[in-house]
Amino acid sequence: MTLKIEKQNAIATVTIDRPPVNALTLALYGEIAETFEAAKAWDDVNVIVFTGAGEKAFCAGLDLNEFLAATIQDDPKRAAIVRRSFAAVRHAPVPVIAAVNGPAFGAGCVYASVADIRIAAEHARFGMPEINVGRCGGAAHMTRHLPQGLLRRMYFTGQPIDAREAWRVGFVQEVVPYADLAATAQAMAAVIAAKAPIGLRMAKEALNRVEFMQTEDGYELEQSFSTRLMTTEDAREATRAVVEKRPPVFVGR
Repeated sequence: MTLKIEKQNAIATVTIDRPPVNALTLALYGEIAETFEAAKAWDDVNVIVFTGAGEKAFCAGLDLNEFLAATIQDDPKRAAIVRRSFAAVRHAPVPVIAAVNGPAFGAGCVYASVADIRIAAEHARFGMPEINVGRCGGAAHMTRHLPQGLLRRMYFTGQPIDAREAWRVGFVQEVVPYADLAATAQAMAAVIAAKAPIGLRMAKEALNRVEFMQTEDGYELEQSFSTRLMTTEDAREATRAVVEKRPPVFVGR
Protein backbone atom coordinates (compact mmCIF):
# COMPACT_ATOMS: atom_id res chain seq x y z
CA MET A 1 0.00 0.00 0.00
CA THR A 2 1.44 3.36 -1.00
CA LEU A 3 -1.33 5.62 0.27
CA LYS A 4 -2.95 5.31 3.67
CA ILE A 5 -6.31 6.90 4.53
CA GLU A 6 -7.57 7.28 8.09
CA LYS A 7 -10.74 9.06 9.21
CA GLN A 8 -11.55 10.22 12.71
CA ASN A 9 -13.59 13.08 14.18
CA ALA A 10 -14.37 14.60 10.76
CA ILE A 11 -10.64 14.63 9.87
CA ALA A 12 -9.18 12.46 7.10
CA THR A 13 -5.43 11.86 7.15
CA VAL A 14 -3.93 10.87 3.79
CA THR A 15 -0.36 9.58 4.06
CA ILE A 16 2.08 8.84 1.24
CA ASP A 17 3.84 5.67 2.38
CA ARG A 18 6.42 4.53 -0.13
CA PRO A 19 9.81 4.04 1.57
CA PRO A 20 12.43 5.21 1.66
CA VAL A 21 11.59 8.75 0.45
CA ASN A 22 7.96 8.56 -0.73
CA ALA A 23 8.95 8.96 -4.39
CA LEU A 24 6.13 9.01 -6.92
CA THR A 25 5.36 6.40 -9.52
CA LEU A 26 2.75 7.08 -12.17
CA ALA A 27 0.43 4.68 -10.33
CA LEU A 28 0.87 6.67 -7.11
CA TYR A 29 0.07 9.94 -8.89
CA GLY A 30 -3.13 8.26 -10.04
CA GLU A 31 -3.90 6.90 -6.57
CA ILE A 32 -3.58 10.37 -5.06
CA ALA A 33 -5.85 11.79 -7.75
CA GLU A 34 -8.50 9.14 -7.17
CA THR A 35 -8.37 9.60 -3.41
CA PHE A 36 -8.84 13.37 -3.43
CA GLU A 37 -11.52 13.14 -6.13
CA ALA A 38 -13.34 10.56 -4.00
CA ALA A 39 -13.31 13.04 -1.12
CA LYS A 40 -16.28 14.74 -2.78
CA ALA A 41 -18.36 11.88 -1.38
CA TRP A 42 -16.82 11.96 2.12
CA ASP A 43 -19.75 13.54 3.93
CA ASP A 44 -18.17 12.63 7.26
CA VAL A 45 -14.98 14.63 6.57
CA ASN A 46 -14.55 18.39 7.03
CA VAL A 47 -10.77 18.69 6.57
CA ILE A 48 -7.92 16.60 5.15
CA VAL A 49 -4.36 16.34 6.49
CA PHE A 50 -1.94 15.35 3.72
CA THR A 51 1.43 14.05 4.89
CA GLY A 52 4.21 11.53 4.29
CA ALA A 53 5.33 8.52 6.29
CA GLY A 54 8.52 8.74 8.33
CA GLU A 55 10.83 11.74 8.59
CA LYS A 56 13.13 11.20 5.58
CA ALA A 57 10.81 12.99 3.16
CA PHE A 58 7.32 14.33 2.65
CA CYS A 59 7.79 13.39 -0.98
CA ALA A 60 11.07 13.34 -2.90
CA GLY A 61 9.33 13.80 -6.25
CA LEU A 62 9.35 11.56 -9.28
CA ASP A 63 10.74 8.03 -9.04
CA LEU A 64 13.74 8.44 -11.35
CA ASN A 65 14.07 4.71 -12.03
CA GLU A 66 10.57 4.64 -13.49
CA PHE A 67 11.24 7.87 -15.37
CA LEU A 68 14.35 6.41 -17.01
CA ALA A 69 12.22 3.64 -18.50
CA ALA A 70 9.61 6.08 -19.87
CA THR A 71 9.43 6.96 -23.56
CA ILE A 72 8.69 10.31 -25.13
CA GLN A 73 5.59 8.78 -26.70
CA ASP A 74 4.25 8.10 -23.20
CA ASP A 75 4.98 11.57 -21.86
CA PRO A 76 1.70 13.33 -22.81
CA LYS A 77 -0.29 10.60 -21.06
CA ARG A 78 1.97 10.80 -18.02
CA ALA A 79 1.69 14.58 -17.95
CA ALA A 80 -2.11 14.42 -18.00
CA ILE A 81 -2.15 12.06 -15.00
CA VAL A 82 0.21 14.36 -13.07
CA ARG A 83 -1.94 17.44 -13.83
CA ARG A 84 -5.04 15.57 -12.73
CA SER A 85 -3.35 14.60 -9.46
CA PHE A 86 -2.32 18.13 -8.53
CA ALA A 87 -5.74 19.47 -9.52
CA ALA A 88 -7.49 16.88 -7.36
CA VAL A 89 -5.65 18.07 -4.26
CA ARG A 90 -6.12 21.74 -5.03
CA HIS A 91 -9.83 21.32 -5.72
CA ALA A 92 -10.59 18.94 -2.87
CA PRO A 93 -14.03 19.85 -1.50
CA VAL A 94 -12.71 20.66 1.99
CA PRO A 95 -9.59 22.44 3.31
CA VAL A 96 -6.33 20.50 2.94
CA ILE A 97 -3.47 20.90 5.43
CA ALA A 98 -0.06 19.71 4.20
CA ALA A 99 1.90 18.39 7.18
CA VAL A 100 5.35 18.45 5.58
CA ASN A 101 7.32 15.87 7.53
CA GLY A 102 10.58 16.21 5.60
CA PRO A 103 12.02 17.39 2.29
CA ALA A 104 9.46 18.17 -0.41
CA PHE A 105 11.15 18.15 -3.80
CA GLY A 106 9.73 18.48 -7.30
CA ALA A 107 6.23 17.07 -7.33
CA GLY A 108 6.37 16.89 -3.53
CA CYS A 109 6.85 20.63 -3.41
CA VAL A 110 3.93 21.09 -5.79
CA TYR A 111 1.67 18.87 -3.67
CA ALA A 112 2.48 21.09 -0.69
CA SER A 113 1.71 24.18 -2.76
CA VAL A 114 -1.76 22.98 -3.82
CA ALA A 115 -2.80 22.40 -0.21
CA ASP A 116 -4.59 25.25 1.54
CA ILE A 117 -2.28 25.43 4.56
CA ARG A 118 1.28 24.21 5.09
CA ILE A 119 2.84 23.18 8.41
CA ALA A 120 6.47 22.07 8.17
CA ALA A 121 8.85 20.12 10.35
CA GLU A 122 12.02 22.04 11.14
CA HIS A 123 14.15 19.83 8.91
CA ALA A 124 11.83 20.12 5.90
CA ARG A 125 13.16 21.67 2.72
CA PHE A 126 11.37 22.76 -0.42
CA GLY A 127 12.96 22.48 -3.84
CA MET A 128 12.37 22.30 -7.57
CA PRO A 129 15.38 20.26 -8.77
CA GLU A 130 13.90 19.23 -12.12
CA ILE A 131 16.57 21.11 -14.05
CA ASN A 132 19.11 18.62 -12.64
CA VAL A 133 17.33 15.71 -14.34
CA GLY A 134 16.37 17.33 -17.62
CA ARG A 135 12.81 18.33 -16.76
CA CYS A 136 10.76 21.46 -16.08
CA GLY A 137 9.03 21.75 -12.72
CA GLY A 138 5.72 22.97 -11.38
CA ALA A 139 6.40 26.70 -11.36
CA ALA A 140 2.84 27.45 -12.51
CA HIS A 141 1.67 26.21 -9.09
CA MET A 142 4.56 27.59 -7.05
CA THR A 143 4.22 31.09 -8.49
CA ARG A 144 0.99 31.46 -6.49
CA HIS A 145 3.09 31.55 -3.31
CA LEU A 146 6.69 32.57 -3.98
CA PRO A 147 8.29 35.83 -5.13
CA GLN A 148 9.47 35.53 -8.72
CA GLY A 149 13.14 36.08 -7.89
CA LEU A 150 13.17 33.32 -5.30
CA LEU A 151 11.17 30.96 -7.50
CA ARG A 152 13.51 31.49 -10.45
CA ARG A 153 16.59 30.99 -8.28
CA MET A 154 15.14 27.68 -7.07
CA TYR A 155 14.13 26.72 -10.60
CA PHE A 156 17.42 27.58 -12.34
CA THR A 157 19.82 26.37 -9.62
CA GLY A 158 17.83 23.37 -8.39
CA GLN A 159 18.75 24.45 -4.86
CA PRO A 160 16.07 24.18 -2.13
CA ILE A 161 15.05 26.55 0.63
CA ASP A 162 14.72 25.42 4.23
CA ALA A 163 11.57 25.50 6.33
CA ARG A 164 12.41 28.80 8.02
CA GLU A 165 12.97 30.56 4.70
CA ALA A 166 9.71 29.07 3.42
CA TRP A 167 7.99 30.49 6.51
CA ARG A 168 9.67 33.88 6.12
CA VAL A 169 8.30 34.33 2.60
CA GLY A 170 4.84 33.10 3.59
CA PHE A 171 4.82 29.75 1.80
CA VAL A 172 4.68 27.86 5.10
CA GLN A 173 2.32 29.00 7.86
CA GLU A 174 4.01 27.25 10.78
CA VAL A 175 7.32 25.49 11.51
CA VAL A 176 7.53 23.01 14.39
CA PRO A 177 9.86 20.25 15.60
CA TYR A 178 9.27 16.98 13.78
CA ALA A 179 8.05 15.36 17.01
CA ASP A 180 5.25 17.96 17.22
CA LEU A 181 4.24 17.99 13.57
CA ALA A 182 1.43 15.44 13.59
CA ALA A 183 -0.14 16.83 16.77
CA THR A 184 0.09 20.40 15.48
CA ALA A 185 -1.55 19.50 12.17
CA GLN A 186 -4.27 17.51 13.90
CA ALA A 187 -4.94 20.35 16.34
CA MET A 188 -5.39 22.82 13.49
CA ALA A 189 -7.51 20.30 11.64
CA ALA A 190 -9.73 19.90 14.72
CA VAL A 191 -10.39 23.65 14.82
CA ILE A 192 -11.41 23.58 11.16
CA ALA A 193 -13.39 20.34 11.47
CA ALA A 194 -15.60 21.93 14.13
CA LYS A 195 -16.96 24.49 11.66
CA ALA A 196 -20.18 24.07 9.71
CA PRO A 197 -19.63 21.42 6.99
CA ILE A 198 -21.58 23.32 4.33
CA GLY A 199 -19.80 26.56 5.22
CA LEU A 200 -16.38 24.93 4.85
CA ARG A 201 -17.23 23.50 1.45
CA MET A 202 -18.62 26.78 0.17
CA ALA A 203 -15.66 28.71 1.58
CA LYS A 204 -13.21 26.36 -0.14
CA GLU A 205 -14.99 26.70 -3.48
CA ALA A 206 -15.26 30.46 -3.14
CA LEU A 207 -11.56 30.91 -2.30
CA ASN A 208 -10.48 28.80 -5.26
CA ARG A 209 -12.76 30.65 -7.64
CA VAL A 210 -11.94 34.21 -6.54
CA GLU A 211 -8.16 33.75 -6.40
CA PHE A 212 -7.50 35.05 -9.91
CA MET A 213 -10.57 37.25 -10.31
CA GLN A 214 -10.66 41.04 -10.22
CA THR A 215 -11.29 42.23 -6.65
CA GLU A 216 -14.80 43.58 -7.15
CA ASP A 217 -15.92 40.58 -9.22
CA GLY A 218 -14.45 38.19 -6.69
CA TYR A 219 -16.15 39.90 -3.77
CA GLU A 220 -19.49 39.83 -5.58
CA LEU A 221 -19.05 36.06 -6.02
CA GLU A 222 -18.23 35.68 -2.32
CA GLN A 223 -21.39 37.59 -1.45
CA SER A 224 -23.41 35.16 -3.57
CA PHE A 225 -22.01 32.29 -1.49
CA SER A 226 -23.03 34.12 1.69
CA THR A 227 -26.55 34.48 0.31
CA ARG A 228 -26.68 30.76 -0.41
CA LEU A 229 -25.43 29.99 3.11
CA MET A 230 -28.25 32.06 4.61
CA THR A 231 -30.70 29.43 3.41
CA THR A 232 -29.03 26.65 5.42
CA GLU A 233 -29.90 25.51 8.94
CA ASP A 234 -26.22 25.39 9.90
CA ALA A 235 -25.65 29.06 9.07
CA ARG A 236 -28.56 30.10 11.28
CA GLU A 237 -27.30 27.77 14.02
CA ALA A 238 -23.83 29.33 13.83
CA THR A 239 -25.28 32.80 14.39
CA ARG A 240 -27.54 31.64 17.23
CA ALA A 241 -24.63 29.89 18.94
CA VAL A 242 -22.52 33.07 18.91
CA VAL A 243 -25.40 35.17 20.26
CA GLU A 244 -26.22 32.58 22.93
CA LYS A 245 -22.53 32.05 23.80
CA ARG A 246 -22.58 28.27 23.33
CA PRO A 247 -20.99 25.72 21.01
CA PRO A 248 -22.91 25.24 17.75
CA VAL A 249 -24.61 21.98 16.88
CA PHE A 250 -24.44 21.46 13.13
CA VAL A 251 -26.66 19.08 11.19
CA GLY A 252 -25.04 19.36 7.75
CA ARG A 253 -27.86 21.12 5.97
